[in-house]
Amino acid sequence: MRTDSRLSRMLHVLLHMARANEPMTSEQIARMLGTNAAVVRRTMAGLRKAGYVQSDKGHHGGWRLACGLDRITLLDVHQAVGGPRIFAIGPDRDNPDCAVERVVNAAIADALQQAETLLVQRLGAVSLADLAGQFDALCRAAPSSSQAKSGHRRQH
Repeated sequence: MRTDSRLSRMLHVLLHMARANEPMTSEQIARMLGTNAAVVRRTMAGLRKAGYVQSDKGHHGGWRLACGLDRITLLDVHQAVGGPRIFAIGPDRDNPDCAVERVVNAAIADALQQAETLLVQRLGAVSLADLAGQFDALCRAAPSSSQAKSGHRRQH
């Protein structure tokens, strides 16, 4: 999965986990995401290491939240599953002998740094509790349509 895809998918999973009455297995999460359980376990390992989820073994085991949604930001999840880089774009080559390329690369690097600073601030300002509240508001406004659009009526 790409980093941005992994982030949105894991946010989705964490919000479902917050509403689940029982732990969710890697297989259940894999079906939800259209991937396989091994990918889920690798991705969830980063969230476990960060202290956001825990896994229980055994017959009634699976993944569950290890802390409240108010303690987890979008940036936290990105760092746990996506890695340190926000953007995977930038100059494709660096030729310090070419003045034009140095100027172009400097302009691109400056723009990316400004964008990354803003994005990190925004991701750090939004908690999963904020997202859960927005979801709840949508459900209250139009219960059947928002659940039907999500594709997982049973879990919402």
